[in-house]
Amino acid sequence: MPAFLRPLHHFAWRHPDRRARLLLRFAEVEADGGRDLVRAAELTSDARLRLLFLRHALDEQRHADLFRQRGLEIVRSRPRAAGKRSAEWMAPGERGLDDVRVDEEPEAALLAFLHLSERDAARQFDDYSSVLASDPATQAVFQKVVRDEAFHMTYTHQQLVRLAPTDHRRVLWRARLRRLWKLYLRLAGGLAALIGGVVLSLIYYLLLPPFALAAKHAAKREAPGWTAAAAVPDGTLDREY
Repeated sequence: MPAFLRPLHHFAWRHPDRRARLLLRFAEVEADGGRDLVRAAELTSDARLRLLFLRHALDEQRHADLFRQRGLEIVRSRPRAAGKRSAEWMAPGERGLDDVRVDEEPEAALLAFLHLSERDAARQFDDYSSVLASDPATQAVFQKVVRDEAFHMTYTHQQLVRLAPTDHRRVLWRARLRRLWKLYLRLAGGLAALIGGVVLSLIYYLLLPPFALAAKHAAKREAPGWTAAAAVPDGTLDREY
């Protein structure tokens, strides 16, 4: 783990309530990834790949159960507290298959995406485990998951080389570029939301008060109550306005 990331990981996992939310979020991602892998197993015509996808899906569901169980244990052990600021951006976990459409991807591209995703997840979960010495139960969950991620990372690369023996490097590079583009879009969206919040706050606190004061000052010059309207010259109303 880079030294500059360790304080961020310590902060993300330090508070039990935040730790529980992160674990429950990881459970959702793992379960969703398992469902997509089952769909990938249905679509492939390769018997070996189908078996591996189904085993991978079972592992993802088991990970989801581990994360959910540990997250709920922490929730039950804590008094109900007010909502605290999320730290998911500091501990993104595994991306699952949210960045790829299983029904539309060639098998080689899907394997490349899975390989990169599992490799990053193994590194991240190992980093999280290293800062959870104060919570051995949660640390043990990550250590169990990391062992499976290492197998997933290995089999996806082996099957990619088998299916695309001459093009697997190009397919991996294309997957890396797609992941970088998706990361840029997520960062750009987050930055746009941050800038929008700052701009709206400046408008609310700097631009609106002068108008509110001017309106209040003008209201003081207005006579209270109803104001009599001018009489119609001929005493009749012969038009709409």
